[in-house]
Amino acid sequence: MSWGLIREMGHVAIQTTDIEASIADATGLLGLRVTEQAGREVYLAAAAVHHELVYVESDTNGIHALGLVARDGDALREIRRRVEAENLPVISDKPLGGVQDGFSFIGPEGWVFDIYTDPQPHRPGALSFGPDRYGHVNLHPRNVRGMMEFLARVLDFRLSDVIGDDFAYFMRCNADHHGIALIQGRGTFHHHAWQTQSIADLGKLGDRLNRVGRELIWGPVRHGAGHNIAAYYVETSGAVVELYTDLEQVYDDTRPPVKWGAEENWWNMWGSYRPEEFRTFGIPPVSNRR
Repeated sequence: MSWGLIREMGHVAIQTTDIEASIADATGLLGLRVTEQAGREVYLAAAAVHHELVYVESDTNGIHALGLVARDGDALREIRRRVEAENLPVISDKPLGGVQDGFSFIGPEGWVFDIYTDPQPHRPGALSFGPDRYGHVNLHPRNVRGMMEFLARVLDFRLSDVIGDDFAYFMRCNADHHGIALIQGRGTFHHHAWQTQSIADLGKLGDRLNRVGRELIWGPVRHGAGHNIAAYYVETSGAVVELYTDLEQVYDDTRPPVKWGAEENWWNMWGSYRPEEFRTFGIPPVSNRR
């Protein structure tokens, strides 16, 4: 259910210096399926769509684009009008494959956004251990308030939770508590997150990591902001991957944002421990997509 211009989170596209290892992580650890390989791009999904994750072979690790699905053609045109009114550079009238219509632009701090309608469906193969769908991302912009205001003003995102005084904002485009979470940082992308059905799936993820000599970097934890149960690991590109379940749903769009103190325990309702290095992981945006 969407109240604004964006219907749902679409995809995350990541440039990687080791595309084979990245694909192995996504299929063997997370449980996604490859839907298409086209040139230097590999498309993967959990849901019955063409793609939710894209890896782009590159000589650098970074975020290629963040994909958002517009509500309809009128919403797509309105977003285009707002982008042009803000003098944000439109870099393509043809987003990544598997979509009907859309465009790409460079937003604040160099983040590239792919806005499109009607993602191409893709029939999944045999069921495996993979998640249900792609859910949200976490960014660490330098100007966290500026990014929050951009997402609200141009893309119609709503505030769900506010942490401290311009420290963090959790924002939604539909009933999911957050599609984009913003935490004050150094201009990097922290994690992409995938919804699964049960906390047992988080334990199985830990087992899969252990079998190949990898490990969870945090979790399972029960977040205060969003209420989801989550576990995290680092993928080959340097980005963090979250597997989560039981995310809060916000059906009343008039609900005021929940406010937390910066030092109030909004990060883990089961304990106060946070690994010191957790927020040091991440990769930057790459606005030069040639």
